This record gives sequence, C-alpha cells and structure tokens, in this order.
Amino acid sequence: MPMRWIILFVLFFARTVMALQFQSVAALSPFIMDSLAITLTDIGVLIGLYLGPGIIVAVVGGAVATWFGDKRTVITSLVLMVLGGLIVAYATTLGWAVAGRIMSGIGGVVINVLMTKLVIDWFAGRNVSTALAIYISSWPIGIALGLLVLPTLATNGGLGLAWNFLTGLAVLALVLFVSVYRPPQIAAQVSVRIKMAAIPWPPLICAALLWGFYNTAFAMIFGFGTLVLVERGFAFAAASSATGLYIIAATIGIPLGGWLADRSSNGTLVVNVSLWAGAVLFPVTLFIPDAYVLVAFIIGGLIIGLAPGPIVAMPSHILPVQARAFGTGVFYSIYYILMMIAPALAGLIADRTGDVKIVFVLGAIMMVFAILSHAGFNRFASSSDTR
Repeated sequence: MPMRWIILFVLFFARTVMALQFQSVAALSPFIMDSLAITLTDIGVLIGLYLGPGIIVAVVGGAVATWFGDKRTVITSLVLMVLGGLIVAYATTLGWAVAGRIMSGIGGVVINVLMTKLVIDWFAGRNVSTALAIYISSWPIGIALGLLVLPTLATNGGLGLAWNFLTGLAVLALVLFVSVYRPPQIAAQVSVRIKMAAIPWPPLICAALLWGFYNTAFAMIFGFGTLVLVERGFAFAAASSATGLYIIAATIGIPLGGWLADRSSNGTLVVNVSLWAGAVLFPVTLFIPDAYVLVAFIIGGLIIGLAPGPIVAMPSHILPVQARAFGTGVFYSIYYILMMIAPALAGLIADRTGDVKIVFVLGAIMMVFAILSHAGFNRFASSSDTR
C-alpha cells in the first residue's frame, strides 16, 4: 500500500478518536452527572468547552506549526488530548473536569487544523478531494461510535472503563502518529517564513465562509431535526431514527463526493449540486407528506453529503505550500465562529417565534449564503490565477 494511504489511515484514526473524545461527555452524561454531582447546564458547558477555544487556537496552532514544525505540533496536541482526557477521567470536581476538557479540546482543535493540512500535503494534485472526504468522514463515524460504545462500556463496567478505553485510543493515536508519520518531500523542503501579503485572502475567506455556512446548515438537521419531526407529529423514536439515517446517508455521501470531484476534475459541479439540493430540500421537507419524509432525509443526506471533500480541498488550490498551516488555521477559525453563533441564533429565533420548524428555513438561507460564498471563491480564485 502506498505510504500516503497508510498515513491517511493514521490521520483518520486520530481524528476519529478526537470525535469520540468530543462526544464522550454527551454520551456519558448520566454517569458524569452522578459522579461529579453536576447539572445538565454543567454538562452543556463541558460539551461546549471542547471546541470553544477553536476560534483562537486554530489560527495560533497553524502559526505555531510554521516555526515549530507540523509533526512536533501534532504530537504536542495529541499529548494534550491524552493528558486532558486523564484529568477529566479522574476529576472529582467540576473545576478539574473543566480544566481537562479545555486542555483536551485545545489539542483536538489543533490536530483538526493541522491534520487537514497534512492530508493536503500528501495528496495535493492527487486525489486530494477523495482523501479529504475520507478524512472528514472520521468525525461522524467517531460521533456515532461514541454514542454506541461508550454508554455500553459505562453501563457494563462503570464510568472508569469507558474513560480508560477512550484514553487507550488516544494513546494509540499518539503512538501511531509518532511511529508512522513523516512529511512528504515537498513539504519538508519549503521555507517556513510566511508573507501575509502573499496569502490570497479574498478566496481563502470565501472558502472558509462556504465551509462555515455549509456546516451551520447541516447542524440544523442533527441539532434540531428530531424536534422538527416531533412537532410535525412523528413519535420521538421515529424522529430520532430519521435524523440518524440522515447522518448515516451523509457519511456515505462524503467520500463519494470526494471521489466524484477527483474523477470528474470538476469539484465545482459537485459542490453546486450539493448546495442547491440543500437549499431546496430544507424547506421542501416541511411540506411533503409524512410518508415521504424518511426518503427525503436519506436522499437529502446523501446529496448534501457530497460537498465536504471538494470544499475542504479549496484552500489547497490557492495557498502556497509554506502558508498551508497558517491558512488552514484561518479557514477553521472562521468555521468555528460561525458554528458557535448559528445554532444558538437558530434556537433563539425558534424560541421567539414559537415554531421550531423555522430552523429548516434558516438552514435553506445558510445554504444560499454558502452558494454565494462559493461563487465568491470561484471569482477571486480565477482573478488570482489571471494575475
């Protein structure tokens, strides 16, 4: 097997562990509440703290990697994930759990940024959309595994068993990365000095806005989809299952979209089809008969799931090699800002209007913003090429 695919597996595994660690608090919330004598509000705080630092840490992590080195920065970040996870596992108070969650979250955010850059380094010009799509699919897979595996372990062997299992996976991810990863020759030879003026800011910002708006629209499904269907009259179990099938369909669509983008040499078409389908399907789902909702969720998840690979590949088309770490950090910082604001804003609007179904309309609007951001990227990227 070519080295780059082995490395992709290692990066995929590490990011899956990150997703598991992120989901662990939600998945184990009843056990954590009993163990630390805390409330649901405290659980919500612990969940948010994992990705909360991403707004700042993503850019800082990318900048640090330009002079400290990608591999050393990722290793340090994986160590933070291990140590932070251990602190949470052995925490006896909410304060210690908060400290551990912040520490592991900083490590997770940095590996999310830098490992994206590492995939681009190894696959730039050669199946980059496919590789990034496979890498990105590690997130929903890790979330699903967290919901399936961790509660079972805690139920059968106690909370400690679940934490030990998760810590063991984090240590394994660290060992695999240290043992296997090496930079490709082109990345190892470039200068680490960055000239801010050389970074193509307009297309980079448009690509980041595209990724952010796309994900905020997607969040309307897995964040509020069950509630929307319950309000339509579905039983809670059926509504939850439909939302779960949407996520599964999207997980299948992600690598398929990357493969189609690479094989067709036209990632723009794949992204356009996915975004326009989302803009149409979100409001349509509110009005179609109940008998067709599940089918619409599955088809919608599959088609909307086509976009992530070619979207995340966009920075690789415009960033000089020496600016990839910093540029990817900027890309993810804008994404984290939008992901922090949009779901809360959608919930607020739903509360004020008294109608949770409005979040699907907001999802369609976010898809329209994503379409406009995509058009802006194509325009600015084309202008940069011309110059």
